[in-house]
Order: sequence, then C-alpha cells, then structure tokens
Amino acid sequence: MLELVIEKREVGVNLNQMRKEGKIPAVFYGPKEASTPIWVTTSDFTRLWKKAGESSMVTLKGVGETLDALIQDVDFDPITNVIRHADFYVVEKGKKVQVNVPIEFEGVSGAVKNLGAILVKVLHEVEIEAMPKDLPHEIIVDISALENFDSQILASDLKLPQGVVLLSNPEEVIVLVTEPRDEEVEDGSPTDISAIELSTKKGKKEEEPESAE
Repeated sequence: MLELVIEKREVGVNLNQMRKEGKIPAVFYGPKEASTPIWVTTSDFTRLWKKAGESSMVTLKGVGETLDALIQDVDFDPITNVIRHADFYVVEKGKKVQVNVPIEFEGVSGAVKNLGAILVKVLHEVEIEAMPKDLPHEIIVDISALENFDSQILASDLKLPQGVVLLSNPEEVIVLVTEPRDEEVEDGSPTDISAIELSTKKGKKEEEPESAE
C-alpha cells in the first residue's frame, strides 16, 4: 500500500504562500468522514500521484487514525501545469469501491505488422468494482490477438484480476484494426500558375475606371 503523510490545515491561511513553501492544499472526505482540509508535501504527493493515479489505494497518515483513500481529483494550473489542489476520497472499510481504471496496451498486432492495418484504440479506461485491496493500478490488453482486418477486443475479453468485476458494458469495443485507405489521386494535368497570375492582372486592369478625355 502506498503511504502519504498529511497534516491538518487551518482555514484562512495564505494558500499561495504555502505553495511557495513546497506544500499543496488538499482535502479528504468520505461516507463516514467529514470534509477535512489538509496539507501534503508537493514532492511526496507528486511521486505518489505518478504511481497511484486515481485507481490505486493510498494510506493517509498524520491526522487522526490512518485512512485508506483514493485520489479523487487533482487540480493543475492551466498555464504552468503545476499541481494546485488535491481531493482524497476515504473509502469505508469492508466496502467495495467503483473506479475507472486505465487500460495499458502491450504486444504487437499481426494485422498491423503483416497486413498494414491501422490500430484504433477506442477506450482508454474501464469501470470496475472491487475491494480496495484488490484494485489494480491498470488493466493490460494484449493486442497480439488482432491478426486480421476484422479483429477486435471487447470489454468482455479483458482478463481481470481475481475479485475484480467489470461494470462497463461488456460489448464495448476496446481496440480494433481497420484496413488502410488509399489516398485519392485527382485526374488532370498540373495547374498552370503563370496563367492564373496573368488572368488576375488582366482582371484588375479592366476594373480600373477610364480616365476622362
């Protein structure tokens, strides 16, 4: 389990000043937990975010008893892309949770390699349900099964870890391959650019008003 040290944040403190000091304002809440403002160290949270994403459980330590939570939301500065705020959703112990888990593609498609097919990734995440301890960080999809132009992988084809239940529509397409399309070539000889220039100049001259005699 990934761990993160948190500290209580007093309401009314200068958020920008704390960010300059290397801390990120955050909050945790849940069905049995009141919304509580906290601080997390920027460097620690950044490393955790890269490992956990929004689908892996993290343990919060430092404010009351330890809490198992999911990173519910992360707010980034639209210009600098620096993390400005984070939300943690504290799960109920003994309860299953529903999350969207990212899909990771691996392998080489025979249709792409040998037939020149085009790989089309339709979905990049699926919704699942599981106990917190069983939540996978990602779902692996092996595209080597795509050998022909009509090959596709559905959500029902996913190999889920034990204890994990698929909530997404099982008939949804995850990835498929299509035949390449030849570019259409227009008939006719190349356009004579010089002819266009002459025609343009002539038109402009004719539009000039005649001088008075």
